[in-house]
Amino acid sequence: MGGMSSLPLVLLHAYPLDARMWDPVRAPLAERTRLITPDQRGLGRSPLPDSGDTDAEPSLDHAARDVLALLDRLELDKVVLGGCSMGGYVTLALLRLAPERVGGVALLGAKATADTDEARANRLEVARRAEAEGTAGWLAEQMLPKLLGETTRHRRPEVTERVRELVEQQPPSGVAWAQRAMAARGDSTELLRSVDVPTVVVAGEEDTVNPPQTARDLADTVPHAELVVLPEAGHLTPMEAPEAVVDAVSRVLG
Repeated sequence: MGGMSSLPLVLLHAYPLDARMWDPVRAPLAERTRLITPDQRGLGRSPLPDSGDTDAEPSLDHAARDVLALLDRLELDKVVLGGCSMGGYVTLALLRLAPERVGGVALLGAKATADTDEARANRLEVARRAEAEGTAGWLAEQMLPKLLGETTRHRRPEVTERVRELVEQQPPSGVAWAQRAMAARGDSTELLRSVDVPTVVVAGEEDTVNPPQTARDLADTVPHAELVVLPEAGHLTPMEAPEAVVDAVSRVLG
């Protein structure tokens, strides 16, 4: 099937990057349907709202409402929604707020469970440090082993350098906001049981953040989910295994 009759595809990026992480999959997906890749608030070119905004308490619901506002502006009733890592959590938040807007789901490197106390404490410490001293010199170093699989780090220096570049370009305030928003998220297991649209779950075999077993659990929770595990890829599968990600996401385009 395919062709331009497909629903538009909205892809939501990972932390601490921006929509440029989708560049390796952009052209082939844009051939199949209308592709929309927003920067999430505080990252890339999307500013954080004014601090005077009383609703600015970090929450992924705000990020999901930003996406809904974008769909309204573009007059899109229904889309296929995909997200990588934090983008996956925003996808889940949007499914909770407005499931009728979503006609297909792609979750890459995501999980259904909330953070452990330790993971939450780590996120809040990164947020504090980013605001106190900026992110130069430490955030990318800390993140690269988590974001990229061992194979990519050893064999594909150009991918590693591109990810480093994107991480280092993110505003510290946006990094802090994203970490606090992710730390505050709840468990989505029940929500996933109610998802009744075509769903693909993509995992990198070398992902140490959300390993393949996590993806398997997630796929088992969604009634009609297909699991795709990509060898020699870590947490950022669109940058590490773009062809395979295009193939996986295309399965839910309809």
